[in-house]
Amino acid sequence: MYELKTKETENSVIEFIEKVDSPKKKEDSYKLLDIFTETSGYPAKMWGPSIIGFGSYHYKYESGHEGDAPFVGFSPRKGKISLYFAVGDTNREDLLKDFGKHTTGKACVYINKISDIDVDILKIMISQSIIFLREHYKENTNHC
Repeated sequence: MYELKTKETENSVIEFIEKVDSPKKKEDSYKLLDIFTETSGYPAKMWGPSIIGFGSYHYKYESGHEGDAPFVGFSPRKGKISLYFAVGDTNREDLLKDFGKHTTGKACVYINKISDIDVDILKIMISQSIIFLREHYKENTNHC
């Protein structure tokens, strides 16, 4: 049976950020930590070796595949910073129009640095993602 690699761990978020090579990316990681913590209302937790996540929900697909995931999160990768939001939230595309310099994947929005984006829109995206996931996974959300 498939085992999820990205699980919540007890690893230190601060220790992880301190290991980020680029001083600018490390500085942006601390700023993102503050923004995500304040906006989401959840403490930061490490998910797998490299994702900083906030809150959690349990999902189960029609295929039977299920697991836990953070509502939102980010990861300072070598190339870009990955921002994680809800998959399927149709409001995301409208918000991204005025977000600033970024690229997108299925669940991720990639940025080079915070100064490239509109932080107010980032806060709306964080809140919207949590609202979307709470509505779609009502019984399976961690509200602590």
